[in-house]
Amino acid sequence: MVEIMSTTPQTQLQYAAAAHAPLMQSPSVRVPAPVEMPPDIHPLPDSVTPYFVYPFTLEPHVITLETSRRSTLAAHAARREAYLKARDDEKERRKREALRRIAPGFEPRSTPLVPTKRDSLHSSPAPPDSSTSQPTHERSRSVMDDLVDQLAAMESKSP
Repeated sequence: MVEIMSTTPQTQLQYAAAAHAPLMQSPSVRVPAPVEMPPDIHPLPDSVTPYFVYPFTLEPHVITLETSRRSTLAAHAARREAYLKARDDEKERRKREALRRIAPGFEPRSTPLVPTKRDSLHSSPAPPDSSTSQPTHERSRSVMDDLVDQLAAMESKSP
């Protein structure tokens, strides 16, 4: 029996009853078998630096593979950028087409559309010169005159 307790008199008195109790071991817990080394194992040398020699014969092969890999990556990146640009252009084109369906002639990048004045069926007074002092008042008055003339023409045509 292996003595685990220290040999001081106090501890011997404290654990005296447990010293004679039988120990039970679980069948799943057992001491592993000792490892036996094969007789022909090669021990490590005193210095391992001779084992760390870099084979420079591989260098051209590695460099060739690296340049080929980089060129392939660059080609893939260029193709990806071209695809993304084409996709963005297609989105922009579809957006412009949708805007043109709503407002024909609309171009977001150009200057805003300016409405042009239509000639009325009846002759209206000529637009005032820009040299007059109140061009906006006269212009709005001529629009009102056009409206009044058109309404009068519609009334005269109705039976």
